[in-house]
Amino acid sequence: MQARILCEFANSVWRIREWSQAGIARYLPGMPIPSKPPRIELVSHVLCPYVQRAVITLTEKNIPHERIYINLADKPAWFRELSPLGKVPLLRIGPDVLFESAVICEFLDETTAGSLHPGDPLTKARHRAWIEFASNMLGTIAGLYNAPDEAYYQDKLDTLRDRLAWLESNLAAAPYFGGARFRLVDAAFGPVFRYFDVIEDFAPLGLFDGLPKTSAWREALARRPSVRDAVTFDYPARLREFIKRRGSHLSTMVPAETVS
Repeated sequence: MQARILCEFANSVWRIREWSQAGIARYLPGMPIPSKPPRIELVSHVLCPYVQRAVITLTEKNIPHERIYINLADKPAWFRELSPLGKVPLLRIGPDVLFESAVICEFLDETTAGSLHPGDPLTKARHRAWIEFASNMLGTIAGLYNAPDEAYYQDKLDTLRDRLAWLESNLAAAPYFGGARFRLVDAAFGPVFRYFDVIEDFAPLGLFDGLPKTSAWREALARRPSVRDAVTFDYPARLREFIKRRGSHLSTMVPAETVS
């Protein structure tokens, strides 16, 4: 796919525009297909794992879009007016706005050809349940990097080990969660595993020891272009800096020279 990327820096907002020859294949039932697809913008933050889910889905569905990266510590007025929860991502489709990553990903999947969900209703429901499981893991990871002391930190590590053990016992296919095809559940876990890719560089976690199926899945997701490219090139450095500034137990493990 031929793509063009343009970055603009203005008023603390980073815009990445992507164009491709492919358009949106279909729209909501009953919606007339316009001669030109509506402009799609994903309002984002450089570290947000939920934004990554939406970016992965947009990429997998080959949907042309513009990414707008904002500073959540200094939210633009226009963003506060659009986001009822003050969170990213937001998806702007022409004049309409969607919030919450799960809703955004489902909308993108349902309104374009080639679903990233299984066709069987029970299997689809199972995948959706594991997407919620991934969200729970993200909350535990936040607890890990915010842990004020070693005891709290160790408690979060133990919780993550338990969660990963559950994954290991429920992975029956390869290379992805449901087998050969990449699904929305894979898009949900790519950002989860990316945290560990960065943290393991400076902290001995040992979370994947004895988990061969989960480790292989993690590696397959890291190689997937849509997952790999869902963050900016400086994501590892930004995440290390973010963790260092938390003033947490994990912060003390980040080498000073890695933080600018």
